[in-house]
Amino acid sequence: MKGQLAGTGTLLRLALRRDRVMAPVWILVIALTVLSMPRSLEATYGTAAERAHVLTTMNANGSLRALYGPVFGDSIGALGVWKAGVFAGLFAAVMSLVIVVRHTREEEESGRQEMLSAAVVGSGAPLTAALLAALVANALVAVLVAAGLAGQEVGGGAGGAVALAVAIGATGLVFAAIAAIAAQLTESARLAKGLTGALLGAAFVLRAAGDAGRADGGSALTWASPLGWLENVRPYAGERWWVLGLFGAACAALVVLASVLAGRRDLGMSFLAARPGPARGRLGGASALAWRLQRGSVLGWSAGYLAAGAAFGAMTDGVAQLVGDNAKTREIIERMGGQSGITDAFLAGMAGMLGMVAALYIVASVLRLGGEENGQRAEPLLAGAVGRLGWAGGHLVIAFGGSALILALGGLGLGLGHGQDVGAAVGACLAQLPAVWVVGALAVLLHGALPRFAVAAWAVAGAALALGWVGPALNLPQAALDLSPFAHLPRLPGAGAVGWAPLLTLTALAALLTVTGLASLRRRDMVA
Repeated sequence: MKGQLAGTGTLLRLALRRDRVMAPVWILVIALTVLSMPRSLEATYGTAAERAHVLTTMNANGSLRALYGPVFGDSIGALGVWKAGVFAGLFAAVMSLVIVVRHTREEEESGRQEMLSAAVVGSGAPLTAALLAALVANALVAVLVAAGLAGQEVGGGAGGAVALAVAIGATGLVFAAIAAIAAQLTESARLAKGLTGALLGAAFVLRAAGDAGRADGGSALTWASPLGWLENVRPYAGERWWVLGLFGAACAALVVLASVLAGRRDLGMSFLAARPGPARGRLGGASALAWRLQRGSVLGWSAGYLAAGAAFGAMTDGVAQLVGDNAKTREIIERMGGQSGITDAFLAGMAGMLGMVAALYIVASVLRLGGEENGQRAEPLLAGAVGRLGWAGGHLVIAFGGSALILALGGLGLGLGHGQDVGAAVGACLAQLPAVWVVGALAVLLHGALPRFAVAAWAVAGAALALGWVGPALNLPQAALDLSPFAHLPRLPGAGAVGWAPLLTLTALAALLTVTGLASLRRRDMVA
């Protein structure tokens, strides 16, 4: 066993060094998402009566429970868990799957793992180092959350802070172990991320379905999901410490399975081999290849947006009941969606949220160029009759066109779920496109001019999401909110006459950044 783990420490240090930018961004976003909630909720629901109203209203509305989960207490701490707990666990899971796949299957795809394995590196060291890197990241999230919440007066003491922090970190570790298994089963990092992401989506759907049916978190569907375990730890509401044992048992079993699978396959191989291609190629060019590579992502995001839009639309009628006479909550929603009545403001806020999340899609799609380049799959294409602009253009059409498709489907779901004007909902979502394209264009510029720093595009998308989601609740000054391109868009529906100037300006900026990035790509050397 000792020989199989030889070199684990060295590989762990290498992984942490490679993640020195990405991991801290994820850690801070997750921690700040949780730590920002108590202050916001205390300002919004300052009295016991207001907090009791939220508990009663939330637990009586199945649509709202499906999104956030049930409320188990009326303290500031319990409300903070309700508002941010599931989403923090979701973000921790995404962070973990990215880290594990990056240091396992991606290393094998790039050929770096083969070179490292030629040295004194045991067969189990790469997987162990990847899981330890995920453990370090989740432990730091847990420490920041526990320390930050323990220092705030949230009505539950340090026990609730520790319970929530450990539950969030444990959720991340469960999906790190799932990602480790997916990396053994699939032949590419793209498939490993897709498989783990699909299981994460299934976990969210199971939890949502269970919570929509029961207000006590006791549904069998809720207990079938690790995200359901997180909420059933019940921080600040009579902690159930024994639920953490489920996380520990699941992590142990999944890690053992991943280790067994890793020990039974050759480097670069997988258990789920790809089907052999046809004897004659059927792809008509670089654009067709780009679609073939990204179609799974486009279809997955499309289905997710249609479902999310329908869920948000179905929640709309319950929002007015939840807000009641609370002027502060009304102010936050109207600040997110415009002062056009609580229903239109909520719909506009949800359209804006779908737009900000679409920025994550476009960044992932644009940065697929970097994955093809770093994996040395672009060079054989460019050695033939395919030019750099043609190669990049195929991926960019999918990135920019795909963002329009998913937003249109999100608007369709929003309108159908609300049962009102579908056209207005689709238009509200499509109005987010110029800002989404600006974020995507920045990713194109970074990839073209500074490919080694292209990962910073994730920070841009994350900052826009944080400003739009948390900014209004924290009552940040308008100057800070204006740093996001989404802050300059008209709040639709209900904004009256559409202001075309910001839409055209942002579109022109996106075009300029894209052209500059493509020009830089033509001039620079391909990444070795």
